[in-house]
Parts: sequence; C-alpha cells; structure tokens
Amino acid sequence: MTIGVYYNTQQVERETVEGLAGEIRRAGGEVVLFTHAEEIDGVERLIVLGGDGTVLRAARKTAVLRIPLVGVNFGKLGFLTEFERNELGEGVKFVLGDGGTTIERSMLEIEAGGRKTHCLNEIAFLHEIVAGRDNRAVSLSVALDGTPAAQFRADGLIVCTPTGSTAYSLSAGGSILTPDCAAFMLTPVCALSMRSRPIVYSDRSVLSFRLPEEESLLLYGDGIYLGTVGGNEVVTVRKSTRSATFLTRDKNRYFRRLTEKIN
Repeated sequence: MTIGVYYNTQQVERETVEGLAGEIRRAGGEVVLFTHAEEIDGVERLIVLGGDGTVLRAARKTAVLRIPLVGVNFGKLGFLTEFERNELGEGVKFVLGDGGTTIERSMLEIEAGGRKTHCLNEIAFLHEIVAGRDNRAVSLSVALDGTPAAQFRADGLIVCTPTGSTAYSLSAGGSILTPDCAAFMLTPVCALSMRSRPIVYSDRSVLSFRLPEEESLLLYGDGIYLGTVGGNEVVTVRKSTRSATFLTRDKNRYFRRLTEKIN
C-alpha cells in the first residue's frame, strides 16, 4: 500500500516525518512525502500531520482524487484529526490495517463572478473595514430555491457544512450539526436584530442572494481569502459534487471528541 504523508513544515519537524516514513516502510508500505497540498497525488491513503487548517487544505485536494485521509494533531485544537501526536505509531498501524471505517463529509460549492470554489468547513461573506470610511452593516436578502427565505442586516454571513458547524459558525452563535446531517446552516455575523437567528436548511436546496449595487463583501472559503463580491452580483451556494473522505476508528467517537475539544 502506498501511503502519502502531508505535513505542515511550521508545526512538524522533518525528523518526526522521517521516523514516520521509516515505520511505514518497515511495516511493508511505500511512502510519498508532501509539503504542499497541491502536490498530493498517486497514493492510496493520506496521513496529515498538523492542525485543522492543514487537514482542510489536504481535504480539498483529496476530495478531488477520492483519497481517504486521517489526521494526526500537531496543532492547537485538532478537531478534525483522529490521533494526537503521542499516538503517531498507533496512527501508522491504523492506516496500514484493514480496520476502521470511512466518513464522507459534505462540501459546499460557491459560484460568484463566474468562478466556482469548493469548501469543506464554511464560506464567509464579511463586510470590509476601511480606514476613513464609516462602518456600516450590510443588508442581505437570501433565497432558497428561488423563494425569499430571510433578510439580514449584519456584518456578514456564514454558510457552513456539518463539519464546519463547530468552527467559525459556532463562534458566531450557530448550532452544532453532526457529520451525518443532510443539512447546511446559514449564520449571520453580528446581526443588528435579535430576530436574526441561524437557519438550518436541507443540503438539497440552493441558496442565493444578490448584493445591492453599492455594497461589497469580502469572500472567504475555509478561512482563505477568495476575493470580493458585490456590484449587483448574484452569489449561489449549493452542495458540492465532491466530498472529503475521512478514516475513523469509530464513528461514535464524535461526541467524545466534541466534549474533549470544544470545552
């Protein structure tokens, strides 16, 4: 079996990676090392060494290639990882073995300005803060499958997957969705009205909105800056045809990990 190892060079020492590669070879596997997510290819399974950001970068690439991944936490929270750094040896045995199951995690596809982007956690639309310019909330009317569903006046909006419900959306007041939920969530950022609450909607629906001519928003996908949308531009968000495959020891460990990591 050919195992890929993708690692964050700012969090993981090369000596640790070489030791991991040696363990895999001694167990009869082949190893390919990656330091950039764009390079990932030609492997049957992928071990990701880093934090949640590193896992997200890997997942966007492995979702295209249909490569199962397992994360080992070398970051801070590590909510998306399966093992901690002191369990690295156990992680190698797990990846090379026949045990464990896979979880398919839904992704979002956003279309704006003629370009499409796929994200695992969330898409965030945030208003700009510019020196010398008044700081105003943005008015947004959101439609689901073409039917008006909500109107927000806020600093921005977050659209998240179940995977991303424990990230930025949670800090903005959103609920937690388990990974098997067939739903997405729309969460306003610092809404001006107490009636503006997060909305959970079916992942079969298509969300869309058009910004007023004079408004613009910064667009982020999984925390990465993607550009600016505005000028009467239509933005569409739907379930992606891609999904990220994660290897797990036990699907029921989700709630144990939740209580360990979130508190």
